[in-house]
Amino acid sequence: GAMAAERALAMATCTAPVNIAVIKYWGKRDTDLILPINSSLSVTLHQDQLKTTTTAVASRDFTEDRLWLNGAEADVGHPRVQSCLREVRRLARKRRGGSEDAAALSLLSYKVHVASENNFPTAAGLASSAAGYACLVSALARLYGVEDELSEVARRGSGSACRSMLGGFVQWQRGERPDGTDSVALQVAPETHWPELRVLVLVVSGEKKQVASTAGMQTSVETSPLLKHRAEVVVPERLAQMMHHIRERDFEGFGQLAMRDSNQFHATCLDTFPPIFYLNDLSRQIIALVHRYNAHHGHTKVAYTFDAGPNAVIFMLADTVDEFVEVVRRSFPPATNGDRFVQGLPVGSAVLPQELVAAVVTKPVPGAVQYILHTKPGPGPQLVDDPSQHLLGADGLPRRRA
Repeated sequence: GAMAAERALAMATCTAPVNIAVIKYWGKRDTDLILPINSSLSVTLHQDQLKTTTTAVASRDFTEDRLWLNGAEADVGHPRVQSCLREVRRLARKRRGGSEDAAALSLLSYKVHVASENNFPTAAGLASSAAGYACLVSALARLYGVEDELSEVARRGSGSACRSMLGGFVQWQRGERPDGTDSVALQVAPETHWPELRVLVLVVSGEKKQVASTAGMQTSVETSPLLKHRAEVVVPERLAQMMHHIRERDFEGFGQLAMRDSNQFHATCLDTFPPIFYLNDLSRQIIALVHRYNAHHGHTKVAYTFDAGPNAVIFMLADTVDEFVEVVRRSFPPATNGDRFVQGLPVGSAVLPQELVAAVVTKPVPGAVQYILHTKPGPGPQLVDDPSQHLLGADGLPRRRA
């Protein structure tokens, strides 16, 4: 009896990271399999600051699959969620082969309950779908004992999710095959490769973006000649350059190329018809600030990149953080949350030389930046062993709200 009861419930909890592309993915050549028109390259951010936690439970007592996101029940029938579930279960069956392991086979026939939670505001416009699907796939794979090439499964949930399956610096290979089996993520270098690299996320507005990425990129594929040129000519060359800069830990090259690629991605959005605008006035002010700062120092000390939204992600080396945060604080003085204006890794204070202030800090815009998150590159998905961290109880229902 005890054994059977034990077997009737299986549980796994994982965490997964957010990633930020420095060579951007924009445009699919296959919308069902989520295959990109170009390869991309990203930096995986540290889970101490940004992570999704997901618990998956399978039990013979469950009557249907169920899903909770940040405490609220969500549609488990969502095609992309179903796609991930189907693929992981298929891999599990394949792995079992003709095995007679009854427990393993019955587990696959049970319904599952899944709960997922972000430790960052979903509205912050950070790539929560990438972390979310990477985490879903990791937890399900753990539940069913699958260890195959999982980035391919995560990709079916959200394209960029395949990059969140690995830590450090990650390339998502475009692939050539129509079935997508070679459209997978590969690690270029682990997070330990460049220990001095730091990341600041400048959260400018919690508002939902005007055009969803999924819809936006398909309109771009259909209407932008610049996007076609980018995918076929520009990106392959940039990808090779970017991998070289990362391997050499050449911040000057890395930073310049990240900014150029971000600018070109947003140019393809402008070249889309009708045009798409993800950057707002504040984004443009941050871009101008970064260029003034670098010009003042005479080289690339900080570099921005923007995804499909107005928030700035800014790369720099550790020795630049204190000064640049003070520059941001002077340029966009915090409205009321002075104490929570800088979150994440600690930031020291800095006294700015008068000539830097004169050259770089123009008319301050109070309250424009909601907060700054200080983080760094980090590892891929992690298994959570501590039972107190499970999001679902033994009854398969959400346990608590953090």
